[in-house]
Amino acid sequence: MRNIVTPLVAFCAISLLFGNQKAVAQSTDALGTFTPYSMFGVGEISRAGTSLNRGMGGIGVGLRDNRYINYLNPAAASAHDTLAFMLDFGLMQNNFYNTDGVRTSAYNVFNMHHIMLSFPVWKSSAMQLGIVPYSNVGYRFIEDETREEILSSVGALRYYHFGQGSINQAFAAYSATFFKHLSLGVQGTYYFGNIERNAQAVSLTSSESYGSLKTGYDMVISSFGAQFGLQAFGNFNPGTSFTVGAKYALSTRLRGDVTRFAHVEKSSVIDTVYSVTTDGASMVIPSEWSVGFSIRKQDKWAFGADYQQSDWTKTNFSDTPGVNFATALSRSVKAGFEFTPDRYSVRYFMRRWTYRVGAYYDQSYMMLNGQQVNATGITFGFSVPIYRWYNAFSVSIDLGQRGSLENNLVRERYAMFILNVNLHDIWFVKHRYN
Repeated sequence: MRNIVTPLVAFCAISLLFGNQKAVAQSTDALGTFTPYSMFGVGEISRAGTSLNRGMGGIGVGLRDNRYINYLNPAAASAHDTLAFMLDFGLMQNNFYNTDGVRTSAYNVFNMHHIMLSFPVWKSSAMQLGIVPYSNVGYRFIEDETREEILSSVGALRYYHFGQGSINQAFAAYSATFFKHLSLGVQGTYYFGNIERNAQAVSLTSSESYGSLKTGYDMVISSFGAQFGLQAFGNFNPGTSFTVGAKYALSTRLRGDVTRFAHVEKSSVIDTVYSVTTDGASMVIPSEWSVGFSIRKQDKWAFGADYQQSDWTKTNFSDTPGVNFATALSRSVKAGFEFTPDRYSVRYFMRRWTYRVGAYYDQSYMMLNGQQVNATGITFGFSVPIYRWYNAFSVSIDLGQRGSLENNLVRERYAMFILNVNLHDIWFVKHRYN
């Protein structure tokens, strides 16, 4: 069977036709994303951060805030009240709209995004624990056979391509402050999850004679990684502070077991052609470094920016026949601003809210048809204090575009929503009276 993966423009443009195809829908009901760009490598790398970060364009490397958990730099864990325990839980909804200029498709995804907690360890040190997404795979499309020699001998054939899965990160970070103005942090990460990619050829006219052929692979991932961070901070004057930060993540080899299979389905009979499991297969995530800064005016406002870079050019992924795919140097620039009108306002509740806005520009690790897949977006967000200043419901909105209509690519427009619950409590207090 010839591989029918043709230029990327077809991937999502024909996905609307797929909506009523039961054979594939049963295998792809719970997607973590829906984009043709998740077809390659480790899939679509998730935008990191909670509503705090995502509402400000995704910054966090140079950001310190004792009200919220910021896991984008392990050194930020020490920005923590010495008796405080914090919990952060988030949900995400993604809305995708894809087009090649002629045909369109749309899809909505809703999932749990993260859960994490932070607590003090000793004096000016603290820990963070959590589970967050790293990448997602989610795509599905079809194509009908058009070659006359195949149609005349076999009849009408329809090809299905679909994939799903995700890679998550469970992390533990520790940070300590030295000399009152320097924080160092280290984080250990455990990557886990699975990725499935499948192709299926279905006979539409002679199913009893030919049935359908299904091929693909399933990779189960289990691996460890580490990253290091630092933040230096101080005051311009008694009311204005600054922070500069840096982070370095080591290159990580995602190891796992890969099961490659092929079987023929005819009526209710499944005939396995082959099924081979390879132990110790791997994909490589290259090292990554990032720098950032922020300026804060007490509880009034804060502004910051980040730069991030990772070289994927030496990372080799399995070829996708029919598509000109290569890895590239990944870079990202982010900036954001937050503002609280009046933290202590009694009369006007909305003046106690924290409002956020930001923007970003990303160059992904994917090079398709000689063109790097880029994304731009703007973000908005706010936090609503509940009962006390440190407890809040937080919301962020990310409106962006990825890809283009040039070089047979797909232009993808998306809206991402994150809802966070931030809980803060005082623990470890020795009471003088019972």
